[in-house]
Amino acid sequence: MPEELPEAEPAFRKQPVSFVRRSGRMSEAQDRAWAELAPQYLFDVPRDVASTSVHPDARLVPAEVYGREAPLTVEIGSGQGHAIVSAATAHPERDFLAVEVFRAGLARTMLDADRAGARNLRLVEANAPEVLETLLPEGSADEVWVFFPDPWHKSRHNKRRLVKEGFGALAGRALRDGGVLRLATDWEDYALQMREVLDGAPEFERAFDGASDPDQASDPDGDWAPRFEGRVMTAFERKGLNKGRDIRDLTYRRVPRG
Repeated sequence: MPEELPEAEPAFRKQPVSFVRRSGRMSEAQDRAWAELAPQYLFDVPRDVASTSVHPDARLVPAEVYGREAPLTVEIGSGQGHAIVSAATAHPERDFLAVEVFRAGLARTMLDADRAGARNLRLVEANAPEVLETLLPEGSADEVWVFFPDPWHKSRHNKRRLVKEGFGALAGRALRDGGVLRLATDWEDYALQMREVLDGAPEFERAFDGASDPDQASDPDGDWAPRFEGRVMTAFERKGLNKGRDIRDLTYRRVPRG
């Protein structure tokens, strides 16, 4: 349990969040997972002004949480946890952190992780920008993943998108020098916005590492990165493909500080 922190001054969030937290009933199995598995998997986040907020003095120190020093991958918006549980199971030498606001998804993630025996995974129930901005120590993440975030496709809702002006600084703060930011979406206009935002972020440069095609790997000026081979096919990606939408990947590397 984290140490008790002083109460924050009453305030309201200055920016709209990228989610609408709907109340949904969890199944008996999910309720049981929350009760029995949360002590193992869930990091208890001290709150600020909202149920998904992060107290500005709260810190998640990976070496203390995981009990070792290892490369850390953070997935923003982990959903049901399919991608991150698969990755954590396949790479026991690495540590993984799932950031999500929906309890049913977190409960499902814990159930699947427990069945798979993944002990290198932890979960955070919190607003992602606050996790990147303050909860994680600067330079603590080796990779940050943002796969199929809510597109907020209506123009009047675009301001709720996660990847917008300022996101480069948030992700860049959490990543170590040389760390990798991976993104994917099936909405063309959001992909274009992601690329514009991150191409303009001084913290990042394009990086096509891990490409299955060597020519693509050496083409930093190409439009899109190749599909990340470490990303398992999820319901979100399959839904986009079934609707005839193209999946666009982007990969960026954190440039050295200073």
